[in-house]
Amino acid sequence: MTPPLQTDSTVPYHWLPQAAEPRIPLVFDSPHSWPHWPADVETVARTEQLMTSCDAYVDELWRGVTAVGGALLAARFHRAYIDANRHERDIDPDLIDGVWPEPIERSEMSRRGMGLIRRYALPRVPMYGRRLSVGEVRDRIEGCYRPYRRTLGEAIGKAHARFGTVWHVNCHSMKSVGNAMNVDCGAPRPDIVVSNSPRGEPSASDEFTRWVADRLSRYGYKVAINTPYTGGDIVHAHGRPHEQRHSVQIEINRALYINEATVVKHAGFDRLQGHLDLFTRELADYVETSLAAGPRLAA
Repeated sequence: MTPPLQTDSTVPYHWLPQAAEPRIPLVFDSPHSWPHWPADVETVARTEQLMTSCDAYVDELWRGVTAVGGALLAARFHRAYIDANRHERDIDPDLIDGVWPEPIERSEMSRRGMGLIRRYALPRVPMYGRRLSVGEVRDRIEGCYRPYRRTLGEAIGKAHARFGTVWHVNCHSMKSVGNAMNVDCGAPRPDIVVSNSPRGEPSASDEFTRWVADRLSRYGYKVAINTPYTGGDIVHAHGRPHEQRHSVQIEINRALYINEATVVKHAGFDRLQGHLDLFTRELADYVETSLAAGPRLAA
């Protein structure tokens, strides 16, 4: 049974704007930008603590991709409720009441309390005052996780089938300084991180990754590649550059566009969105030019 969501629909994702297949093989997704917590799910974490764990306004920042013929899919469930950018088997057994009856592939993320379902909202801040039942976890997987991942996979697959190639961008935001739940605890972060190496395997060609990083740096941003993020499970699942399926993850420093403490937009939001609109127009040109040139080997 699909868990009730604080939204006008029980569908756990939406296209921006609604529906439409992309005119060009360019698919964006934002798995963490939904800010609302389900009203009937109790948590000991406070609302403001939950807000800091979502990628506030990221789907709004990237809306420009739809104007150039691409598609943008956004989740309609909070990333701490269940994280679409984790592997389905990345279950934290310390969160389960009983024994999980299926195979577990626990990652370092779940060991730090940030697995498929979060045990901590922030460092040393528990999400729940109790363990979750097997049934509760299964409901979240079947009601939110699988529909989102399936819908994204179908969109990427259709674009590839139609055009012979596809470019996918997985969109996120990051805290300006890593905290105790991150590998870079206490370290200031760049403005933007572009990632194409989840689990040490390429999810996009180096040529495309460098193009993305170079374009964003031309707008005056400090851009890093694969540091501190190498890419999550979504780009790992969909990026196969040898098949002309290129998938990169883009993380944007939240200090560029919101007050990190209050999660309120500041004057930098419009400036950043303007640059991202320009980037998507240039990316669309890159895609069109690549299609006209015909298939190329992944570099």
